[in-house]
Amino acid sequence: MTRPSIIVAGAGIIGASIAFNLAQKGYAVTLIDRTAPASGASFGNAGGIVNNSCVPTSTPGIVFDVAKMLTRPHSPFSLRPGYLLKALPWLIEFLNQSRQHRVDQNADQLHALTRHAADDWLKLVGETALTRYVQSVGWLKVYSSTSSFANTGFTRQLMDRLQVPFDVLGAADIRRLEPALSPDFTHGLFQSDALHITNPGAMVHEMTNLMLEYGGIYKKMCVKQISMSKNAVTVSNQSESLTADKLVIATGAYTEPLAEMVGDKVTLVAERGYHMMFPRTTATLLSRPVVNGDSSFVLSPMETGMRMTSQVEISGVDDPPDYQRIRHLTRLARSMLPDLDTQEESVWMGCRPSLPDSLPVISPSSVSNNIIYAFGHQHLGMTLGPVTAFLVEQMLAGEKTKTDLHPYRINRFKSALS
Repeated sequence: MTRPSIIVAGAGIIGASIAFNLAQKGYAVTLIDRTAPASGASFGNAGGIVNNSCVPTSTPGIVFDVAKMLTRPHSPFSLRPGYLLKALPWLIEFLNQSRQHRVDQNADQLHALTRHAADDWLKLVGETALTRYVQSVGWLKVYSSTSSFANTGFTRQLMDRLQVPFDVLGAADIRRLEPALSPDFTHGLFQSDALHITNPGAMVHEMTNLMLEYGGIYKKMCVKQISMSKNAVTVSNQSESLTADKLVIATGAYTEPLAEMVGDKVTLVAERGYHMMFPRTTATLLSRPVVNGDSSFVLSPMETGMRMTSQVEISGVDDPPDYQRIRHLTRLARSMLPDLDTQEESVWMGCRPSLPDSLPVISPSSVSNNIIYAFGHQHLGMTLGPVTAFLVEQMLAGEKTKTDLHPYRINRFKSALS
């Protein structure tokens, strides 16, 4: 059977995983992006591959949590006032998703994707050089008091219902795992089956290079128009065009204008996240990413130093960054890890693509079966790159997908938008 030619738009972890996998399988693949690979959210995340993730962002009581966070000057959540009107349809649907029955559905559907995450990562990287970036070290969350740990009760109930393996830790357990952490942390949650990517940006770049070795093509291109015929799709701008049998749109937070070109509507916002890098010598202080559950930030040891990630900032993708909040966290980072050298090496901001139900879109277009969407993975882009790649491959081959993709269809919020 002749395999179709494929254009993959978007060279973050989702698009790079899709293109790399298809190139390995013998497809004629062209990966395009308006900038270089890993220029967006895939560059600056904490590197966690959190197997069995199942907790959606919108949960019962979220409206009160958001209201409290908006009044705190250095809260991990912020909404730029000038973006409120644009974000309003998304916010309304986000609050609608906090109803208990919807939370349960969304948790089930998140888990249906993430339960294969670690295995699919190992399958995708195989015995390639990409294995150097993958560590099996788990995912640790720590809390400094009984009351702060008690706030995880709903999360633990969801994980228990879905039979997600995790350990509840005491102070001594935490010290054994991470001796350099402050002794203030007395409670913890540990998911031992999680993986860690020690350099997410380098992972995406090298994955793209391996795709080239398998015969794939990379092209820097900003798409201004998408044209469809019965058997082909063409992407173009003022100076050039590309045509293939199929188009995969994996452009993350920048998907909305491309979907409009096709004729699809999406309820999408950018959850902008920030990171700060500390000196390279600090990376040895921790063995794995550690979430500060009290203050909602992560310290993650990278090849290039300790990375601190935090924040959900609802704003436009092209709005200028505001590094004030991430810089405010350096004091808390030093309290968490007393030996940490908090000299700022660099700061960064990237846009996570987020839908109100915390689920991605992995589906054909409602307009053309020659176009497949793969975006909206919010905080789980690194986790779900290979999972998404294998699902897209199955769709392109006309096979039954290993996960029912109906919950992740492009038009699931159509009634909310009409």
